[in-house]
Order: sequence, then C-alpha cells, then structure tokens
Amino acid sequence: MLTKVAVVFAPGCEEVEGLTIVDVLRRMGVEVTMVGLEGQVVPGAHQIELTCDTVLDDHLLDYDLVAFPGGRGGAQKLSANKQLADLMRRRNAAGKWNAAMCAAPTALAAYGLLDHRDYTCFPGFEKEIAQLATDAHFKEDITVVDEGGKVVTSRGPATALAFAFRIAEVLGLDTKQIKHEMLYDYLMAQK
Repeated sequence: MLTKVAVVFAPGCEEVEGLTIVDVLRRMGVEVTMVGLEGQVVPGAHQIELTCDTVLDDHLLDYDLVAFPGGRGGAQKLSANKQLADLMRRRNAAGKWNAAMCAAPTALAAYGLLDHRDYTCFPGFEKEIAQLATDAHFKEDITVVDEGGKVVTSRGPATALAFAFRIAEVLGLDTKQIKHEMLYDYLMAQK
C-alpha cells in the first residue's frame, strides 16, 4: 500500500520547512499532497508563493501522516482554524501520525495533541506551548518522536532535512539510501 502524506501550508509558513518534507518524501516514492489551508495559492513568510495541490477538506483524514511547517504567521493561522483543529483531533483519535516543526507545534498544543507528550519546537515557543498544553515535556533534540501520541516535532529551518527523514522513518521507510543520495550521511560524518 502506498504511503500518503499531506503537508498543510498556511499563509506565513516557513517555505523551506514545508518544501523539504515534500521534496524528500517524493524522492522516496511517497505520495505527498500539498494542502492549502485557506486557498490553493499560499504566500510564504519570505515572499515565496506556493501553489498547492488542493485545499483543506475532510480528505485530511485519509493520510498516513499530516505535517505542518512552521513560521509564526503560519502557525497562528493553523492554530485558529476550527475545521483543521477538528480534523486533527479526529486523526489523533484514530491513531494516525501528525507532525509539526518550528512554531507549528503550538497548533498541535492548541488542539490538545501535546498534552502529556514529548515535543520540541523553535527556541522560545515552549513557553507558549506550556500555557496551551497540559504536562507537555519539552526536549532540545533536533527531532522528537512521541510514539504514544503519534507526534513528530522538530526545531526550525536548519532541522528540516532531519525532520523529513524522521517522518519517513516513523512511517516505516528505510532512509539510508536517500540520506546517502542527498549527502546527509556526509554532513553528519563532519560533526
């Protein structure tokens, strides 16, 4: 069965974060759909206009994983969207994976999906999340997977590749080849 991932783009999103997920997973043969929160054309935080495949609807329930790129403006729009909040709560209740990075874990917290969960985010947003989520556990790791909550989180633009690879791994995909092809293993060896 083909793995299906949706990346939800809101106005003001961090373009590199969202497009990195799309790029890496498509290279791996994953069916990735770019979903516009408010429309098919989405203005990013850095004046890059993104054209999505579709607009938010109930089909979000059909994906194996839904990912949110960050960006403060994008995260605020994700947090405030009642339709998206309902769909994400329903996904969580069905035991489906969800992922967010940078400022976007604040949206997961607003929906109640980080209650009693381990997570990470862009430095400083853990204070906002502490006010939104009950007993959420902030970690400084580049990526954090909470198996029980089926949540993957990451820190910011520089961690986008690690985040995309971690998403692939929680979906049961082997990332060794793609890491080599994209020179990620070389980069990690230089540390």
